[in-house]
Amino acid sequence: MTSKPPTVSPVSGERMSATQKVFAVMECVATSERPLTVSDLAVLLDVPKASMHRIVHQLDGDGLLMPEPGCRGYVPGPRLLNFGLHVVNAGMRNAPRHAVLQRVSAETGETVNFGLISGGSLVYVDRVEAAWPFGLRYEIGSRVPAYCTSMGKLLLAHMPKRRRDHFLSVTHLHPYTPHTMTDPAALEEQFAEIRSQGYSLDDQEFLAGVVCVAVPVHDARGQVCSAIAASAPLARMPIEKAVGHVELLTRAAAEISASWSLDNSEEDAPPPADKDD
Repeated sequence: MTSKPPTVSPVSGERMSATQKVFAVMECVATSERPLTVSDLAVLLDVPKASMHRIVHQLDGDGLLMPEPGCRGYVPGPRLLNFGLHVVNAGMRNAPRHAVLQRVSAETGETVNFGLISGGSLVYVDRVEAAWPFGLRYEIGSRVPAYCTSMGKLLLAHMPKRRRDHFLSVTHLHPYTPHTMTDPAALEEQFAEIRSQGYSLDDQEFLAGVVCVAVPVHDARGQVCSAIAASAPLARMPIEKAVGHVELLTRAAAEISASWSLDNSEEDAPPPADKDD
């Protein structure tokens, strides 16, 4: 029986960056049902064999790959296996948050997002899609503008003003729709309103016909660090209905914050005393 080929990147090796090549090699080895030789990897990733030799040698030396005894192929090394376990563990830690998003989506009937600002954009860290056809399909990790989205504006509103001013000064305030605010002074007025009312709205500012409402999520120190939002077409969720979801979103945000506080308290707690056998 022939084993299935490993998952490989659709990007040609000649067009991949050095980092992408290294990751693609580890991905190939991790998803293969048999040890892969340098020649196998070179063919699968369209990378010159000499270059692949250097990559594999480096990964072997770093403990990310290791040769399979009795053959010339390579399998995941101890560091790569350990990294995979940490990734799985991180997913388990995020499970309570995702469960909260699922419940809010079920109660509102709409898509619920969890995001933060990173690298000058609002990043979707987690999301639960509504069970409606023709919905907006954003993958986790997608980046959208911060100044014209509900979560982005909320997080900007809670930034220190000097940092926010710098953020806006280096951001091209593109008018995505006729509703997009591109005047820094007008945005600053809205930021003050967001801080006062405790929530943020995107009234078709990023996508025409789409409304979003967001509330802050606080870290263990009580600082605003991320946001949770519900989004839907205007025809299904007018502004008044969006504001009506604020209380539910706020409770959900408090649950997420509480789960982080619990994690921190468990980490800070002293280890249990040894018991005599």
